[in-house]
Amino acid sequence: MERWSGILKVPLFPGSRGHYKVAASLCISTSSRNPTVPLMNAIFFNGDRVRGTGNPVIERLSDLESIATIIVSKLGNNVNAWVIEASKFNGPFAVYKDFIPSVNEWGEPKSYDSTGYPASTSIVSLLSNCLNEVKNTLSSRLEEPCGGEAPGSSFFWPKTLLFGFSKGGSVLNQIVTELAFSEVKSNVVFSQVEHDILPTSKESLLNSITEIHYVDVGLNSAGAYITDQDIINRIRKRISEGDSGIRFVLHGTPRQWCDSMRVWIGKEKDTMVHLLDAESQKSGGTLSVCERFYFANKPANMQMHFEVIESMDIT
Repeated sequence: MERWSGILKVPLFPGSRGHYKVAASLCISTSSRNPTVPLMNAIFFNGDRVRGTGNPVIERLSDLESIATIIVSKLGNNVNAWVIEASKFNGPFAVYKDFIPSVNEWGEPKSYDSTGYPASTSIVSLLSNCLNEVKNTLSSRLEEPCGGEAPGSSFFWPKTLLFGFSKGGSVLNQIVTELAFSEVKSNVVFSQVEHDILPTSKESLLNSITEIHYVDVGLNSAGAYITDQDIINRIRKRISEGDSGIRFVLHGTPRQWCDSMRVWIGKEKDTMVHLLDAESQKSGGTLSVCERFYFANKPANMQMHFEVIESMDIT
């Protein structure tokens, strides 16, 4: 198995004015040179732009392709990695308006609301457009239709792992809210013809999520973490009706969790961990939460905020 890696610039929907920049690192069949079915899709939402720092570590870990390479190195060669950058920026501030309709001009969410399922719908559409672009790129080398079977099984649907870095964590909060209010449909399947590489509907996406990683998330306003007990309770009840569980992992550094100017970040994190832990004890092992703190003995700085992408333990 080989890999295809590159940067894609695609619209969310046909006719969309804005284009998303997405770094993709995909499994490629050595026999056909086609994208093939991975064991998992890892979707990473990036945060605000930080440029011109002169710091080579920050510059490297701000690069979307570098992040995709790191994700693959952590999860193995049978993963498709997708690193998504917001389509709109207000100066350095990422504005995920398509995923979170309530965001203000700086990209700060006013609330999280499942109405219309904007985040899950946008993910399905965006990644489908990305995959089509990859197919077009590889078309001159194709020998057979895209797709394929997972090792040892003719009925296989890859699981989805979500990552939100810095402001990208707000997209995770929107997805978690949508997950909490969605129905469990265990009979939702993927097409076994050409779209089995990715979920093809918001239902199949939400039902495929097995891990949610918050990577040093933080905002300049409230809303960095989910603190609504009803949402976490609904997540636990939803999981109990399905076939698989979900693991939440909160990765953090002193840069965010110990920021004396934004004390709400640490408090929101503690609240979310407490709520998840309480529901985990009722879940029979189907819901779990893990909190990991990095660079604990170092003074907070911007470099560690990016270094956690490379240092995070996702096992």
